Amino acid sequence: MIDVDIREKRWALKPAGDTQLVTALASQLNISRTLANLIVQRGITTFDQARLLFRPSVTDLHDPFLMKDMDLAIDRMYAAIQNNEKIMVYGDYDVDGTTAVALVYSFIKKFYDNVDFYLPDRYKEGYGISTAGIEYASENDVKLIIALDCEIKSNDKVHAAKLLGIDFIICDHHRPGDTLPEAVAVLDPKRADCTYPFDELSGCGIGFKLISGYAQQYNIPFKEIEQYLDLVAISTAADIVPIVGENRILVHFGLRQLNTKPRFGIKAILEMEKVPLFLDEMEDGTKKTHYNLTVNDLVFIIGPRINAAGRIHDARHAVELLISDNASDAINNSLRIKEHNDERKELDGKITLEALAHIQADSLFSKRKSTVLFNPNWHKGVIGIVASRLTEKYYRPTIILTESNGMATGSARSVKDFDIYNAIESCSDLLEQFGGHMYAAGLTMKIENIEKFKERFEEIVSSTIEEHMLTQEIEIDSMLRLSEITPSFFNILKQFAPFGPGNMNPVFRSDNVRDTGMSRVVGNNHLKLNLAEDETTRFGNDGIAFQMGQLFAFISRKIPFDVCYALEENTFNNKTNIQLNVKDIKLK
Repeated sequence: MIDVDIREKRWALKPAGDTQLVTALASQLNISRTLANLIVQRGITTFDQARLLFRPSVTDLHDPFLMKDMDLAIDRMYAAIQNNEKIMVYGDYDVDGTTAVALVYSFIKKFYDNVDFYLPDRYKEGYGISTAGIEYASENDVKLIIALDCEIKSNDKVHAAKLLGIDFIICDHHRPGDTLPEAVAVLDPKRADCTYPFDELSGCGIGFKLISGYAQQYNIPFKEIEQYLDLVAISTAADIVPIVGENRILVHFGLRQLNTKPRFGIKAILEMEKVPLFLDEMEDGTKKTHYNLTVNDLVFIIGPRINAAGRIHDARHAVELLISDNASDAINNSLRIKEHNDERKELDGKITLEALAHIQADSLFSKRKSTVLFNPNWHKGVIGIVASRLTEKYYRPTIILTESNGMATGSARSVKDFDIYNAIESCSDLLEQFGGHMYAAGLTMKIENIEKFKERFEEIVSSTIEEHMLTQEIEIDSMLRLSEITPSFFNILKQFAPFGPGNMNPVFRSDNVRDTGMSRVVGNNHLKLNLAEDETTRFGNDGIAFQMGQLFAFISRKIPFDVCYALEENTFNNKTNIQLNVKDIKLK
């Protein structure tokens, strides 16, 4: 077995914001310079911009008709409804696709019955519009397909459908090819001729803009479509798109709905996972319950369970859960989803161990800059998760391949700042199809091309990746003394949320801290920290350093060390405190 070296994380302190801007904002907003610096680092330089940060508003969402082809899409939808044509809402089988289908289908179903939805079978049909999907549409007299989170590169399938008299409206957020499909409308801010002000919407976000355009055109109040923002928030979080600009507004209000009035299907998941409810007493004496979900909860609790349906069995199950209109159906659907997720976890764990064993047995692994593994027996539904786990462990661009329908199909994941989509595109002559983003992609190739692909991909990665990209970086927003962490400081910091890519929970660095004598190892090798800055200044609350219990022997000697962390709330026994979520520790 080869012992693979895993390098330490790099700490990178972000440049401080412009001194004059920081001073001005600190004064105007009556906040500390540390908080004002965090705001300036996020590109916010005026009081009005800061107002949008602290007080997001749906009035700041962009006009949907700024998106290229939106007018054509709305006209075609309206014509289909007026002529009683059958509409089919078609989506990808992941979280983004299933939430998008649930959103658009539910909206149309409110006022039009001649509508159906369809999701491809991951194993029999693969990604995007399939021949089977088009045949189903033709056999069921579908005249309009609204494709969500897919189809920007399916020119042949869209053309085939057109010959059968079926029109397409495409709502996608992936990079288009050189030629757009022959659809009535292609809604994708990433197309070269689209001047929409924001191009980082999720697929479900594009679907929301579609129904927003329809509502705007036909005088449906915005309040009627606000109920779908929960689905947009889930898709935005799970698809790991930047939570900035328009996305931040959508997630802010989507989380508000999830926390106060979750739809039946989501509530069933939360109850099954025993997510705690909180009780607030209002000024009039009434009491209201609410959840306290964050983006992390969408990513790690809700997202994987919705995803499990398409990974293991049938993505329709996820849509059926999301459109459940009563508690009984929602509970039954959530039980089915739980079974899928339990099976997903078992497969994920098994295949990850097999992949790790393969790497450990490879004497050349440490010399490569990329990881490409193939096993024809691996379950197609979890290889994306396995790719993510290996990328996290070894920190290099990773592709996991398995066999499906006689072809090698795979999922790719990347490291910070490296565009894996471009690297895959450079191997396109060896591929049957591919698509995705800078950090995640899917690809299909003939099995006989795997070894050539491995070699070519490694050559491209080795020649283009910079050495520092192969070491995980922790971006640190600011130095901070533990004594600065007060309830007032934290309450303002919380208003920076929702956190996610592009607007991460700030990471702070405190140097020369030491154990008070109350730190300890808890759970499965986690380090519970209680820290002091000096002999007289102690941080009153705990920190948690996951999987760092091995450092206790050093820390307990009360020798100074440096620590970087984010701040979060921790609720235990109905008591909520500020907690340090420790990202890394540097011993001296």
